[in-house]
Amino acid sequence: MEIDKAIRESDDRRLKTKYNNAINVIKRALALYSTEEAAFSFNGGKDSTVLLHLLRAGYFLHRGEQSCSNGVLTDFPIRTIYFESTSVFPEINSFTYDTAKTYGLQMDIIRSDFKSGLEALLKAKPIRAIFLGVRIGDPTAVGQEQFSPSSPGWPPFMRVNPILDWSYRDVWAFLLTCKVQYCSLYDQGYTSIGSIYDTVPNSLLSISNTSNKEKFKPAYLLSDGRLERAGRVKKISPLDGTPFPAVNNGLDSEHSHRNRMFTASVIGVGDEILFGTVEDQLGLSLCRKLHSIVWLTSQTAVVRNDIDSVAEEVERCKSTSDMVFLYGGVGPLHSDVTLAGVAKAFGVRLAPDEEFEEFLRHLIGDHCIGDRNEMAQLPEGITELLHHEKLTLPMIKCQNVIVLSATNAAELDKEWNCLIELIGSDGCLVTTEPYSSKCLTTNLTDVETAQRLSKLCLEFPDLYIGKGFPIIMFFLKMTISSIFC
Repeated sequence: MEIDKAIRESDDRRLKTKYNNAINVIKRALALYSTEEAAFSFNGGKDSTVLLHLLRAGYFLHRGEQSCSNGVLTDFPIRTIYFESTSVFPEINSFTYDTAKTYGLQMDIIRSDFKSGLEALLKAKPIRAIFLGVRIGDPTAVGQEQFSPSSPGWPPFMRVNPILDWSYRDVWAFLLTCKVQYCSLYDQGYTSIGSIYDTVPNSLLSISNTSNKEKFKPAYLLSDGRLERAGRVKKISPLDGTPFPAVNNGLDSEHSHRNRMFTASVIGVGDEILFGTVEDQLGLSLCRKLHSIVWLTSQTAVVRNDIDSVAEEVERCKSTSDMVFLYGGVGPLHSDVTLAGVAKAFGVRLAPDEEFEEFLRHLIGDHCIGDRNEMAQLPEGITELLHHEKLTLPMIKCQNVIVLSATNAAELDKEWNCLIELIGSDGCLVTTEPYSSKCLTTNLTDVETAQRLSKLCLEFPDLYIGKGFPIIMFFLKMTISSIFC
């Protein structure tokens, strides 16, 4: 069988692992359901194209030589469902029908909406399981596993997801290794195809040229698979026909806020801190580092190693602070839930990040790199990896949330210095105007000094007075301040 042969001859170990796992899912499903009870949802996209050929290979391996001649699959009885729509790209339509003819697919074409069309089909046919090309990170993947019953309110059937843990890179590695045909739109810069109303070529693949017509590189050259859906945007507003405005990241520029105090929240994650078995040094050190660049730490917190606890604190802090810093709870253990909590706070899924996985592979080899390596799962669609030559692993930034992997003061110092270099210059971690700091020791009591200090604060609104015992500290932000740098 040509697909199985191409994978076996490939040097791509990761692809072989993904392929074998997907084939095992397919073979298990075919052992549970007869070919009359199984169906395959095909939409002409790259994911369902991968699934088509996996199903062909899986069926071949499941049946052995019974339905094959000279290693070529001549009988593919699994029913294929195609939902035809007036909003689909003509190229998708053409590719779908050409593919059906090439591989002898038994097509059930549904022209009504997905749910009602599926209900009618399942009433007419004895279908109990449907193979889907869903991958983690897809909007429809939330809560799904490789075998997942249909959602409440839908007709009952088993959703079978053989490529649920595949990444964008895995999909293209398969298509190119097996040298199978795919829709021509992918060679025109489309990386994720929806309808004609919400899909454009991915601007990250744009080629600079002197002609007026914009050109794009093919989809398989997209270097960052996390940006696969960058072309899935509305072309026009459904209300007034105007283009959608650009969305900023919620952070204001350094210039526009030069004279205001930036705020940060510091969140530690660890039961060991709350139990008192480990002294928290990182939180204190972070507060000092933020103070050194004239940021106000508005709140600090330590939360349990619990996804909901992390999510609640991050969700609260990210909307009230310019930046949020998290430490603890990052690693391979079951209690390392920080990234899952961040994902939940932003309402997104954890998804495989092939770039981060490559860093992990170089760091720890294949020991902790499984089929669904938990350490390489990052919040989907909001994660930016911050690279620095002094860091073994890149730092993780999710919008205005920075996740630090430091476990001690020395590691934190290194990460902090790299962080200042990386995002201090682009306005995310602005170092505001310098200040003068003075300390005054007095034998007077609070009652004796209260009136004088209150008067000073009224006369000088930029004066911050913090009290210690028995030290009173004055922090004055200067407008002419080069001598204090």
